[in-house]
Amino acid sequence: MADVAIRADGLSKKYKVRARQAANNSLRDAIQSAARDLTRRRLEPRASEFWALRNASFEIARGENVGIIGGNGAGKSTLLKLLSRIVTPTEGSAAVTGRLGALLEVGTGFHGELTGRENVFLYGSMLGMNRDEVVRKFDEIVAFSEIANFIDTPIKRYSSGMYVRLAFAVAAHLKPDILLLDEVLAVGDFSFQRKCLDFAKSLERLGSTILFVSHNMFAIKSMCPRVIYLRKGEIVFDGSTDAGLKLYTADSRLAQSYWFQGDGFEAPPLTVTDISLTDEGGRAKTLFDFGERMRVKVRYRTTRRIDRPDFRIEINRADEVHCCTYSTHADHVDLAALDGEGAITLTTPPLKLVADMYTAAIAVRERGRQLACQLGETFHIRHPVFQMNTYGVFQEPGQWQIE
Repeated sequence: MADVAIRADGLSKKYKVRARQAANNSLRDAIQSAARDLTRRRLEPRASEFWALRNASFEIARGENVGIIGGNGAGKSTLLKLLSRIVTPTEGSAAVTGRLGALLEVGTGFHGELTGRENVFLYGSMLGMNRDEVVRKFDEIVAFSEIANFIDTPIKRYSSGMYVRLAFAVAAHLKPDILLLDEVLAVGDFSFQRKCLDFAKSLERLGSTILFVSHNMFAIKSMCPRVIYLRKGEIVFDGSTDAGLKLYTADSRLAQSYWFQGDGFEAPPLTVTDISLTDEGGRAKTLFDFGERMRVKVRYRTTRRIDRPDFRIEINRADEVHCCTYSTHADHVDLAALDGEGAITLTTPPLKLVADMYTAAIAVRERGRQLACQLGETFHIRHPVFQMNTYGVFQEPGQWQIE
């Protein structure tokens, strides 16, 4: 039996969540609100319990790459924080054997007033490297981060992408036995994401264990032969990546897009209740040929009248590259209002996407404000020449002249 790098036994984390307060618009409001809160706390408890993770048990062998998938609030980040000992479990236990490197949030461990150079030493020491080790690896770290021109600039002036580049470079050169990655690669550009994935694979060849949290299913599939699928804080699947992603895709149909925040706890005023993909003849399908038109029918329900809406259908590739958007506003379709239940149908122009897997997402805006955004149906494009992950996003014929 392979050596166990990570073992979780009934791992659970409970938080207390207080009811949301109305915004205070003045000092008087803030004082009155504080007084009311003090009185309420004396009379009744206002906090409710929330289990971010509940009864998670699993073993991960040394050298294994495992993807952690699930929707917003599923417990993915909580799991990695428990394993990295940033937070302590409410119940259960976790045992981690080996040198641990964790890249959980952009800028974690960095100090904004220090330069990139100074933060390399600071962050390296936090990850367990001594000064001599950081000095020895410093040039490699800077070269990998590709921000040498800004290494002596205070990092408070860095973009989020620069933060990730430097943080990943330090964490990777720790040469950890176990590396925890939490969605940080979503901030970097595509070339750097590819570079980080290739580096992670090189760590795998050296026998490192990698836990990878991401909404990018293409990255999960390319890196991880096994996934752990969390739903509402509980493990609902632990097994092969293909089977796990199939279950996750089915569960994600019509789910709210992971990046959409809305207005805090307020429910979106529009909900997509169904989506169907057909050809022009009305035949349901999820495999379309290059150059074929696709018909997307979306059913919705509103809780209030939405005036002058912009109804959008977005096509995103499996690696989260945004390919195109169809918009009623851009196409000069005058929608006076949406109210109650209804349906809207888009017939696309001939699809010029190359072979790959795509997802149709539905978004609705009102006066420039995003009201709703939900994941729709997944489909594939079949191309006679250009296959998956090789030839970009679309293909159009060009005019050629030979001399």
